[in-house]
Parts: sequence; C-alpha cells; structure tokens
Amino acid sequence: MSLAELPPGAGARAGVVHLVGAGPGDPGLVTVRALELLATADVVLHDELVAPSLLSLVRPGAEIRWVGKRGHRPGDKQNKQSEIDEELIALAREGKRVVRLKGGDPFLFGRGSEEAESLVAAGIRFEVVPGVTSPLAAAAYAGVSLTHRDLASSVTFLTARTREGARFDVAELRGLRGTICVMMGLRSLGDFCRDLIDVAGFDPATPACVVSRGTRPDQRVVEGTIVDIAARVEEAALATPALAIVGAVAGLRGVLRWFDAAPLFGKRVLVTRAAHQSGATAALLARRGAAPILVPTIEIGSAPDPSRVARAVRELSTYDLVVFTSDNGVARFFAALAEAELDARAFGRAEIAAIGEGTAKALAALGIRADLVPTSFVGEALAATILARFEKGGGAAGKRVLLPRALVARELVPEALRCAGATVDVVAMYETRPASAAIAESLRERLRAGEIDAVMVTSKSTIDGLCDLLGDEASSLLRSVAVASIGPVTSRAARDRGLVVATEAEPSTVPSLVDALEAHFASKPAS
Repeated sequence: MSLAELPPGAGARAGVVHLVGAGPGDPGLVTVRALELLATADVVLHDELVAPSLLSLVRPGAEIRWVGKRGHRPGDKQNKQSEIDEELIALAREGKRVVRLKGGDPFLFGRGSEEAESLVAAGIRFEVVPGVTSPLAAAAYAGVSLTHRDLASSVTFLTARTREGARFDVAELRGLRGTICVMMGLRSLGDFCRDLIDVAGFDPATPACVVSRGTRPDQRVVEGTIVDIAARVEEAALATPALAIVGAVAGLRGVLRWFDAAPLFGKRVLVTRAAHQSGATAALLARRGAAPILVPTIEIGSAPDPSRVARAVRELSTYDLVVFTSDNGVARFFAALAEAELDARAFGRAEIAAIGEGTAKALAALGIRADLVPTSFVGEALAATILARFEKGGGAAGKRVLLPRALVARELVPEALRCAGATVDVVAMYETRPASAAIAESLRERLRAGEIDAVMVTSKSTIDGLCDLLGDEASSLLRSVAVASIGPVTSRAARDRGLVVATEAEPSTVPSLVDALEAHFASKPAS
C-alpha cells in the first residue's frame, strides 16, 4: 500500500505506539489496518515469527528492529521484555511513529498487554490492532473446525506452562467437552496428555492433532489420540511453532483438509522474474500453498540512450498509436513522463495498445485504459489487431507509431507495421541483463539436491538468463524440474535451449501460469 492511497490521518501517529498483530505466518492474513501502519511508521519492532515479506511493506527509510524471543533457544542473545518496554517508551517520547509488530494477536499470549501496561504507566498513548491468531488460523489451514454443533460448543486456549515454568493445572479441564488448543507446548506434550487422562479424566481415545508451522508452505500435521500423539510428533520431528488441538473436532481433518491437500502445496517453485516483479508472483504461489524460491535470472537496466527517451516523451502527442509490450515498458515510460513533469494528457490524440492483460492492467493502474488488447497475448496477435484498426481508418500508411520496449526484443510487431506503411519509432526504455553469477553455484546445488520442483519462466530473457547461469549443465539440471512457460514464444525459446516444457499458460498471464502449474501437478499421481 502506498502513502498516496491512504486517507488523511489514517497512518501511524507521532508519539503513539501501535501494537499490531502480524497474523500466524501467512502474510495474506494480515489486516488492512496493519498495512496502513507499516506504510507510515518511523520504526518497526518485530518478533522473530513475523513473515519476512511483511517487513518489505515497511515504508522506505523506516527503521526495522528485531526484538525476537524464542523460548526453545535459551542460548541466543534475546531481548528481555523490560528492555522492549523501555525501547517503546523511549521511541514514543522522541516523537516517533512506532509499530510493535507481533506474531498472531498482541493480546493472546503475545505479551501485548504487558507492553500496554508499561506504556500506560509511562503516559504513552497506544493503539491495539488485533491480528488473526495462530490457533484459529492454524486449525483452519489444517482442516479442523474448532467448534461444531455436534462435537464442540466451546474452545479453550492455553499454554502448557505458566509464567513461572510450572505445568498447566489440567484439573481445570475436568469435565470439559469442548476443544482445547495448546500453544507453546510441544516439548511437554507427553506430560500434558498423560495429565488429561490421569487428572482430568479424559477418554484415552480422544482425538488430537498437532499443526507445525501452520498456514505456511512447510506446514505439517500429525494426527492421533491423546495416548499416542506425543510419540507420533516426536517420530515426525515436528518443528516449532506448533499448535496442539485436543477434542472430537481434531477428527474432522480427514474431511475438511484443504490447504495441504492442494496440488501446489509444498512445491518448491523457482521464480526467475526480475527482483521488482517477483514479489507479486511469489504471493500468488504462496496463496496456493507453494514455496516460492526467488532467484532473478535477469536484471532490468536503465535506458541505453536517455536522450532518445526524452525525445519520444517530448513528441508523444504527435503519434497516432503508442504500443506497450510489457509492464516494465509501462513503468519506465511513465517514469520518464514524470521526470519531464508530464502526465497522461501528454498522449494527446494517440491511441494506446497493450500486448496483453497484464500490460493493460499496468496501464490501468496509472489511469490509462488501453484501446487495443489482442485476445491472444503474443506479438503476432498484437500486430494483427493493430493492422485491423488501421484498416478501419483507411490503412496504415502515414501512421506514426511509438513502441517503447526493451533494448532486445522480437522485431515482429515493428516489421509488420512498417510493411503496411506505418512509421515506427522503437525506443529502448530499458535493457535486460544477466543476473549476477554469484548465485549460480547455489542454484546448481539446490537443483542437484532435488530441492526445486518447478520453475516459472515468463520471457525469452528469463530463459536465457537461467540457462546462462547454469551453463552447460542447464538441460540436465532442469530435466527433473517442471518447466512452466508463460506462452508459446517463451516455450519456443526454452526448447531452443534444450529444455522440456511441462506446461504452458493460456492466456499468457502470470495468474494463468500459476493455474497451469497447479493443473500440471494435479494431474500427477500422489507420491
């Protein structure tokens, strides 16, 4: 979220501490209010379990401080709670806009209430922004409904040990027939379950499950009963954070499981797009349960001839048509407009063409509605659509066309328009360059170890960048990886480099590419 999109007064306030819930791990579960505050804070103090992608939403120039605390690593240097409280107070007194970003919800076992009490005692104003708490989210992502009209009409949240380190008094649960959610209790799960049977009188056959790293692509769930769940968890070597769910509803997972049953769940997908484009792609994959691996195989460089760009901007109103063939071209061209202190009015009478839906959306986000978008998102279709429009107006002869694009690209569109009589000015707005060779060996090792299940390629340049990084081993290293191509031109480039294309998007958009990859894995027998 950009600052420009916020209504006045909606962001973080000077001298106020905002206690913000970051949710359980899936960054898509963060609240809109949390995003507003991250976009406007001066300082963000965050726990260890906060999704790293959320920190990328902090406004440029803001300070990000780690104040993580993990009980299972007592040897690590960790912030004492009193030190965190003092830091919050000092920052607020300096007039800073402070966000205290906490995993889950600040007021459910998050020690947010202790921090709020310290702020009150110091006379510091604060705001609490609730977050999706981990027991609710992890249970839902594991396919467990915490309440059910036939099975459970209550839910109890508890921690396995008190502040002093003593075990929870299970006698409090005697006679309880609802659902029990145990947080921070993985190490003492066996003792807790024995107490449920011996002290609270629970039936040994009571269903139980443990959800490790809930809502994330590496989520794991172990099922059993309170008699054997601890042994099963130990055998599976589950990692923290983990949530134990005890009660009849734990048996619903076989029917309601959805997240970790999806075709892309846990699939490690290599994203080769340029760094500034990979975030949105990674988010799409994560929503389907995949684990995106961001390795940009190309870098987007500046225009090789800035004077040529400046001239195209100055003469923009003299063109009959401006053709955009990528969202990179859109971004770079509008940046040039802004640098010249111009806006969309500079297009004058010119019509706008976009090669596909993604490019059209990039224009729409800047207030421009494309006049021409082909039904098939490839150069051949774009050229045919433009020529058909010119024919309606008496032909292409005499038409002036501006094509702002990459330095190296297919010549099909400009050549087709020139052959029809149009004057076409091709202006290089940027150039794609190979990514740093420093990442090559790490990528080779991951491929050799079988740590990548699929790779998404979105252009010939990403294909070339990937194959150049891997060198002579490219085709052999990628033989067991599902290569997903955004369209026929990219697929052809992949095959020219010796790669086998497993699936292709239709239409040629990134969301359709994710759909195609999901369909590919859905068609494979479960391993």
